[in-house]
Amino acid sequence: MVRGLLAPRWLLVHLLALAAVVACFRLGWWQWDRSQESTGTLQNLGYALQWPLFGLFVPFMYWRMWKLDKERRESEPAAEPVAVEEPEVPVPHSRRSPTEWRSAAPAEPVDDAMAQYNSYLASLSARDGE
Repeated sequence: MVRGLLAPRWLLVHLLALAAVVACFRLGWWQWDRSQESTGTLQNLGYALQWPLFGLFVPFMYWRMWKLDKERRESEPAAEPVAVEEPEVPVPHSRRSPTEWRSAAPAEPVDDAMAQYNSYLASLSARDGE
């Protein structure tokens, strides 16, 4: 478990998570100082409360990533030694057209109402063309 957390990818995640938490709490402290100044507003006070919440979201996401990675590692089958076999030589195939594999759609029975509607549309189209 600890060995997985010391992988190079996880070391980068550790550093980024720590930097994000420190930055969020520092921004919250800065907004608190701004709200206490004579030009401070309630907006600064709101941000002073909001930034630490963002900072607390980072450890939650860190925990969630660790949990998902742990589940992924546990679900992977253990690597078993595989006997080395000679690779199969592929049989050369003649090159075929992509349309050769397609088959025509089955013909649907003609619907009388649809045929009447299509002829009506054709007469409208012919009338517009005149």
